[in-house]
Amino acid sequence: MAAKRSFWLGIIVGFIVMVLLGSLPVLGPVIGGFIAGIIAKGGVWGGATAGFIAGLFGAIVISVILIIGGSLLFGIPGFLTALGVSFIIVIATLYYGLLGFVGGAIAGAIVK
Repeated sequence: MAAKRSFWLGIIVGFIVMVLLGSLPVLGPVIGGFIAGIIAKGGVWGGATAGFIAGLFGAIVISVILIIGGSLLFGIPGFLTALGVSFIIVIATLYYGLLGFVGGAIAGAIVK
């Protein structure tokens, strides 16, 4: 039970770090994934998984912010904005998830 608790704690802390360091282009998600991997203590694969899930949570927050900001327009401009935001959601998910995965894998390899 303690291992599962530290896994989810790592995800939450890594997610918070990603959001706080979101202005750092690549380092923010990698550092967040790294911290998630250290706290999760699941080896390379467990750290990578914790970093990836923390990255997905980070992408969700960024996506919600973009949707709220992008859906202020109506009609055709609103549709085009929603289409663009949908594309950015996919990119943000890949960006935060994969960079969090890399950071978590590095942390898992170091902690192991």
